[in-house]
Amino acid sequence: VQLQASGGGLVQAGGSLRLSCAASGSIVSTDDMGWYRQAPGKQRELVASITKSGFTNYADFVKGRFTISRDDAKKTVYLVMNKLQPEDTAVYYCNMRLLSGLMWRDYWGKGTQVTVSS
Repeated sequence: VQLQASGGGLVQAGGSLRLSCAASGSIVSTDDMGWYRQAPGKQRELVASITKSGFTNYADFVKGRFTISRDDAKKTVYLVMNKLQPEDTAVYYCNMRLLSGLMWRDYWGKGTQVTVSS
Protein backbone atom coordinates (compact mmCIF):
# COMPACT_ATOMS: atom_id res chain seq x y z
CA VAL A 1 0.00 0.00 0.00
CA GLN A 2 1.27 3.46 -0.90
CA LEU A 3 -0.07 6.97 -0.43
CA GLN A 4 0.93 9.56 -3.01
CA ALA A 5 0.39 13.21 -2.16
CA SER A 6 0.46 16.01 -4.69
CA GLY A 7 -0.58 19.62 -5.18
CA GLY A 8 1.92 21.47 -3.03
CA GLY A 9 3.91 24.41 -4.27
CA LEU A 10 4.76 28.06 -3.84
CA VAL A 11 1.94 30.56 -3.49
CA GLN A 12 1.60 34.16 -2.37
CA ALA A 13 -0.20 35.07 0.82
CA GLY A 14 -3.93 35.06 0.27
CA GLY A 15 -3.68 32.44 -2.44
CA SER A 16 -5.05 28.93 -2.66
CA LEU A 17 -3.84 25.39 -3.21
CA ARG A 18 -5.53 22.00 -3.51
CA LEU A 19 -3.75 18.96 -2.14
CA SER A 20 -4.62 15.42 -3.17
CA CYS A 21 -3.56 12.10 -1.72
CA ALA A 22 -4.34 8.83 -3.43
CA ALA A 23 -3.90 5.37 -1.97
CA SER A 24 -2.89 2.42 -4.10
CA GLY A 25 -2.20 -1.22 -3.52
CA SER A 26 -4.11 -4.06 -1.97
CA ILE A 27 -6.78 -2.16 -0.04
CA VAL A 28 -9.90 -3.84 1.23
CA SER A 29 -11.52 -0.89 2.97
CA THR A 30 -10.90 2.66 4.18
CA ASP A 31 -11.60 4.44 7.44
CA ASP A 32 -10.52 7.83 8.77
CA MET A 33 -8.39 10.07 6.57
CA GLY A 34 -6.53 13.23 7.43
CA TRP A 35 -3.91 15.82 6.72
CA TYR A 36 -1.06 16.81 9.02
CA ARG A 37 1.70 19.34 8.64
CA GLN A 38 5.17 19.87 9.97
CA ALA A 39 6.99 23.17 9.84
CA PRO A 40 10.77 23.39 10.34
CA GLY A 41 11.69 22.94 13.98
CA LYS A 42 8.13 22.07 14.98
CA GLN A 43 6.25 18.89 15.70
CA ARG A 44 3.83 17.39 13.23
CA GLU A 45 0.29 18.62 13.89
CA LEU A 46 -3.18 17.71 12.75
CA VAL A 47 -4.67 20.03 10.15
CA ALA A 48 -7.95 18.29 9.35
CA SER A 49 -9.55 14.87 9.41
CA ILE A 50 -12.61 13.21 7.93
CA THR A 51 -14.36 10.03 8.96
CA LYS A 52 -15.80 7.44 6.61
CA SER A 53 -19.24 8.90 7.23
CA GLY A 54 -18.00 12.36 6.32
CA PHE A 55 -17.67 13.96 9.74
CA THR A 56 -14.91 16.55 9.60
CA ASN A 57 -12.62 18.01 12.22
CA TYR A 58 -10.34 21.01 11.78
CA ALA A 59 -7.53 22.56 13.75
CA ASP A 60 -8.49 25.99 15.04
CA PHE A 61 -5.81 27.67 12.93
CA VAL A 62 -7.43 26.54 9.64
CA LYS A 63 -11.14 26.75 10.43
CA GLY A 64 -12.96 28.71 7.77
CA ARG A 65 -9.99 28.58 5.38
CA PHE A 66 -9.34 24.88 4.65
CA THR A 67 -11.78 22.18 3.52
CA ILE A 68 -11.15 18.45 3.64
CA SER A 69 -13.06 15.97 1.50
CA ARG A 70 -12.74 12.41 0.27
CA ASP A 71 -13.64 10.18 -2.64
CA ASP A 72 -13.74 6.59 -1.46
CA ALA A 73 -14.17 5.21 -4.97
CA LYS A 74 -10.82 6.78 -5.82
CA LYS A 75 -9.33 6.14 -2.36
CA THR A 76 -8.37 9.80 -2.34
CA VAL A 77 -8.47 12.58 0.23
CA TYR A 78 -8.33 16.27 -0.67
CA LEU A 79 -7.47 19.46 1.14
CA VAL A 80 -8.50 22.79 -0.35
CA MET A 81 -6.54 25.59 1.27
CA ASN A 82 -7.74 29.16 0.87
CA LYS A 83 -6.45 32.44 2.28
CA LEU A 84 -3.03 30.92 2.80
CA GLN A 85 -0.64 32.72 5.11
CA PRO A 86 3.14 32.47 5.56
CA GLU A 87 2.58 30.57 8.81
CA ASP A 88 0.92 27.81 6.76
CA THR A 89 4.31 27.02 5.24
CA ALA A 90 5.11 23.39 6.03
CA VAL A 91 5.37 19.90 4.63
CA TYR A 92 1.87 18.48 4.46
CA TYR A 93 1.36 14.76 5.05
CA CYS A 94 -1.71 12.68 4.34
CA ASN A 95 -2.77 9.86 6.60
CA MET A 96 -5.25 7.07 6.04
CA ARG A 97 -6.44 4.19 8.14
CA LEU A 98 -6.75 1.30 5.72
CA LEU A 99 -7.58 -2.38 5.77
CA SER A 100 -5.02 -4.34 3.78
CA GLY A 101 -5.35 -8.09 4.03
CA LEU A 102 -6.68 -8.77 7.52
CA MET A 103 -5.05 -5.84 9.29
CA TRP A 104 -6.11 -2.25 9.87
CA ARG A 105 -3.25 0.18 10.15
CA ASP A 106 -2.31 3.81 9.59
CA TYR A 107 -0.48 4.73 6.41
CA TRP A 108 1.39 7.97 5.66
CA GLY A 109 2.23 9.74 2.45
CA LYS A 110 5.74 11.11 1.92
CA GLY A 111 4.61 14.70 2.18
CA THR A 112 4.23 17.65 -0.14
CA GLN A 113 5.83 21.04 0.46
CA VAL A 114 3.63 24.11 0.76
CA THR A 115 5.40 27.45 0.81
CA VAL A 116 3.52 30.71 1.27
CA SER A 117 5.38 33.93 0.54
CA SER A 118 4.48 37.23 2.14
